Amino acid sequence: MLIKNARVLIGKAFQTADIQFDRTITAVGRLDGPADLDAAGCYVVPGLVDIHTHGAVGEDFSDGKPEGLQPLADYYAAHGVTSYLATTMTLKEETLTPAMHAIRDFKPNGGAKCAGVHLEGPFLSYAKRGAQAAENLHKPDTALFHRLNEASGGQVKLVTVACEEEGAMPFIREISRVCTVSLGHTTADYDTAMAGFAAGSTHATHLYNGMPSLLHRAPGVIGAAFDAGASVELICDGLHIHPAVIRATYQLFGDSLNLISDSLRCAGMPDGDYELGGQPIVVKGGRATLLDGTIAGSSISLLDAVRNVVRFGLPLAQAVYAASTAPALAARLDAGVLQAGRSADLLVLDENLELKAVFVDGKEQGSRP
Repeated sequence: MLIKNARVLIGKAFQTADIQFDRTITAVGRLDGPADLDAAGCYVVPGLVDIHTHGAVGEDFSDGKPEGLQPLADYYAAHGVTSYLATTMTLKEETLTPAMHAIRDFKPNGGAKCAGVHLEGPFLSYAKRGAQAAENLHKPDTALFHRLNEASGGQVKLVTVACEEEGAMPFIREISRVCTVSLGHTTADYDTAMAGFAAGSTHATHLYNGMPSLLHRAPGVIGAAFDAGASVELICDGLHIHPAVIRATYQLFGDSLNLISDSLRCAGMPDGDYELGGQPIVVKGGRATLLDGTIAGSSISLLDAVRNVVRFGLPLAQAVYAASTAPALAARLDAGVLQAGRSADLLVLDENLELKAVFVDGKEQGSRP
C-alpha cells in the first residue's frame, strides 16, 4: 500500500510525505510509484492508543464476556484507536479473574489490537474512590497483582494504586519492575506522592480527578507528577476538565501529556441507564454519573478527545502525539509511531479530523466514507 501526498506526523511535526507499508511500515518520505491512495489535503497519523478505556457499545471488559470483546475491538478501530489497554474496575478477585481469562484468550477477527490490561484498582483510596465500589477496595497486595497478571497471561501493562495506602510503597517497588505503576484515586499529599514516584511509579491516572486539587501550598499528586517528570492522563470530554485547565496542563507537561477516553459501556450508545462495576449509572447529555451524582468515566472516543483539545487550542500535532506516541511510551507499548519497521497502524484524517481510512497491521478496517 502506498499513500502519497499526505501531511504525515513524523515524530511531533507534520511533513508532506508518502508512506508505504504492508503489515509493517516499509518507507516514509518522497517515494516513487503510483499511489494506492492520494491523500492530498489529508493527514496521516499513528493509530491512537487508548490506555484507559473500560468499554463501549454496551460492553465492559470487567464483564468477563468473551463475546463482548470483538464488538469492542470493532468500535475502537471505527473510531481511530488501533491499540488499547482493556481497563478493569475495582472488583473482587473472583470477578476480575474471569475477566483476565477472557482478555487472555481473545483472538480478534479484525479491529483494534488489545495491547494488554490496565488494572484501575482495586488498590485505591476509599476517600477518592470516585465511581469505584467501596466494598471491593483492597490494600495494595503484590500477591493479588501477580495472580491477576498470571490470569491475564502476563498482559497487565498498567496498574493504578493509591500510594498512601498500607503496603503501597513496597508494592510500587516490586510491581514497577513488571509494568507501569500509576498513582491515582489517592489522597496522597506532595511528599507521599514524591515517595511513590521515587519508589518506581512513573504515571498519574486521570489527573485532577480522583486526587487532591493543586493548591499553592499543597501541590499534591499534580505538583509531584510535574517535579518527578511523570506522564499524566487527562479525560478531555469537556466535562471532567475545564478547557483552560487542559491548556495549562499541556503547558506544564508537554510531551508527557496522555489523552485517554476513560470510556464506559455507554460510549457509542444513547443516553439512558447503564451499569458500572455492579453500580447503576445514568447517562444524560453524554455525562455519566452514579445515582448520587458522582461523575464516572466518559462516553467519548479517544478521537473525540483529540478533536476536543484541538478545539480548545492545542496544536494538532501535539494532540495526536498525546493520544498515540505518548501513551504508548507511558505503558511501555510498541505502538504509536510512524517509522519504517514498525506496525502499520495508522489513520487518514481529512482537514476536519474526520476518519477517511484506518489501517491495523496494514489491513484496512471497514470501508472508506
